[in-house]
Amino acid sequence: MRAVVQRVAKATVHIGGHEYASIGHGLVVLAGVARGDEDADVAYLADKVANLRVLPDEAGRMNRSVLDTNGEVLLISQFTLIADTRKGRRPSFTGAEAPDRAANLIDDLATALTARGVSVRTGRFQADMDVALANSGPVTIIIDSHDRRTPRRQA
Repeated sequence: MRAVVQRVAKATVHIGGHEYASIGHGLVVLAGVARGDEDADVAYLADKVANLRVLPDEAGRMNRSVLDTNGEVLLISQFTLIADTRKGRRPSFTGAEAPDRAANLIDDLATALTARGVSVRTGRFQADMDVALANSGPVTIIIDSHDRRTPRRQA
């Protein structure tokens, strides 16, 4: 699973011109499911998002998580995060999980975040959504659950 996590002051998702979900301060998580992702990927991502210390403390330092600040998460499924752009000009999405399995894993991610004490709102899977957000900082982090499987190279 791959996620783009953005620290926000507020965020809203509209579907068909109507507000579907919104949050105050917290994180917008755009999440994509790759073919072969499993429960361990969900758990890894949920733990990282819930405990990611990117929200400011009293001194303005990125030292608090959504759990520490009673922040919220707006979770949006986005299969395009799995795009392969290495060849040609049109992205390939063959690495993305099948929609039925991906929908289940996105639901599992929302459930896992909630179980960790995070207030979660979601978009609607496979809907054409308009997401509006006020990126705070700006702070944008990419998390890939596959990174846990590969040792990091030293520079």
